[in-house]
Parts: sequence; structure tokens; C-alpha cells
Amino acid sequence: MGHMVVISNNDLQEILDFPDVIRALGEGFRGSIVTPQRHHHDMIQDKETNTLLLMPAWQRDYLGVKLVVVNPANNLKGLPSIQGNYLLYNAQTGVSLAMFEAGLLTNIRTAAASALASSYLSRKNSRRLLMIGTGSLAPFLVRAHSQVRTLDSVVIWGRRLPKARDLVHQLKDLALDIKVGTSLTDELGRADIISVATLSENPLVLGEYLKPGQHVDLVGSYKPNMREADDECIRRCSIYIDTEQGIVETGDLIQPIRKGTLRKSMICGDLYQLCRGERKGRRTKDEITLFKSVGHASEDLSTAILAYEKVIKRRGKL
Repeated sequence: MGHMVVISNNDLQEILDFPDVIRALGEGFRGSIVTPQRHHHDMIQDKETNTLLLMPAWQRDYLGVKLVVVNPANNLKGLPSIQGNYLLYNAQTGVSLAMFEAGLLTNIRTAAASALASSYLSRKNSRRLLMIGTGSLAPFLVRAHSQVRTLDSVVIWGRRLPKARDLVHQLKDLALDIKVGTSLTDELGRADIISVATLSENPLVLGEYLKPGQHVDLVGSYKPNMREADDECIRRCSIYIDTEQGIVETGDLIQPIRKGTLRKSMICGDLYQLCRGERKGRRTKDEITLFKSVGHASEDLSTAILAYEKVIKRRGKL
């Protein structure tokens, strides 16, 4: 019986690359991973609402559980908003195999899921990415999207100009033209892919400014009161989700459904259906597609298995 392996963030950064993670997520969605509905609990701390998430998933050989606390106010303290751990077990014996810090694992798998969706939904000739948001997830989204489409330019937009400039600096190793955008409405109409990772309660992607053929990637809204896209955006887009959980969690879908702007039957498909060929994805060059991600335990498990097996192989135990 082996000992539990502690896999550090440095380990994850060394052994994981986006092409492998994107491929692993696709295999996971085509496979037989069991994912019970996650536990979602709000906690009031000093007038701030933090969220506790417990996300289990398992398949024949592996069982994983993510325990995460999302702290929106951490941005003001210079800390990542996502704190927690991921635990990986042998599904046959229950033996503990590995422990990860959840923040980096979550950023990697979330960005990979957006890129996986983009491979089905964005135009193959997409060249310009607009990244809205400058938090810890933003650089991962830029790097992941650049793996599935041949981008040549990236525009960063954020409410805090210094953070947008810092993000441009973080991404300087990419062979892309990366700059800070000042007018969000202007940039919305210029991009081929729009990726949004914020904690905004008010829409940032306004449908009146969208153009035919774009792909919108909404990542940040994970509560009913959060919105990253307005009703006009929802009305104009062909909407895909990572899983059915999005319909009951995110304000980007809940609020339009309540208003009658969107019906559940109008959602075109999810990542399971896209990866299994049950839905085609983008149908025309002028179609505006939208992917709404709320995160899914199968993504965590697929990424954790990939990382664990790479670490064990590197250490000579496989």
C-alpha cells in the first residue's frame, strides 16, 4: 500500500499542459464518470457571503472530492478568491492517493473546459480574443483558448487598469499581440471570441454590440444574483452549457428563464453531448454561440487523474 502523494502547485505547473488537459476532459465527458449534484452552501462572514462547495466524482478506478471556499472579498486582500483542496482516492479500496491545492487545479480545468467548448463552438478562423476580467483565472483562459484557435491578438479589459496591465505582462511569453482595452463596448464588436471571468452582478457583455459569428465564453457567474451577459445577448446566442447544473445555479440563465427571455428547451446542448457527437456545435458561420460554464466535478477528476498518473510515472512508480 503506497503513501498519499502531495502534489504541489509547482508540480501541476510542470507536468500539465493545456492540450493534454483538454484531451483528458473530452475523454472524461465521453466516459462513465459519476457526478452527484454538488453541495453548495453560503456562509456569512463579516457581512461578506462566502460559498462552500463540495464536489464528488468517481469512475471505476478513481474517486475524487473537491472542497472549496469561494471568497469574493479576497481580491481586496491580495489573495485568490478560490481556496481549498482536492483529494484523490483509489475507488476500489478507498486508499488515499493524492492531495492537491484546489485553486490552481480549478483554474486549469476551468480554462481547459472553456477551450474544449470553443473547439466545437467558435469559428475555426477566430483570431482575436477579448478577455474580460483580470483575476487569477484570466491568464489560464487566454492560454487555453490559444491552444484550440490560432489567435494573433488578445485584448484585456478590466475595471482596474493596473491589473489589466499586469495581466498583459504575465502573458508576454505568448507570441501574440496583447494589449489593454479601454472601451468595452468597442471591443465587444471587434472580438471573435469573448471570454468573461468576473464576479459581476451586472451584465458586461451587452447583446446590442455583438456581431455575427462570435463565440461568447461565460465563466464567472456561479450564483443566481450574478450576471455577465444581458438578456439581449442571451436572446441572440445559441446557448450551450457544461452540464445541467448551470440551469439552477447561474444568474446568466436563471434570470432570463424567470423573465421568459429563455426557455430550458432553447438550450442547444452540453459538453457531454458535444463530446459524444450528439450535438454538432456551431452550425453556421454567422451564428453567435455562447458557452456557460459553472464548473463540474468530472472536470476536476479528469484533471486530477492526469496529474497524479504523470507525477507517479515521473517518480518511477508506474
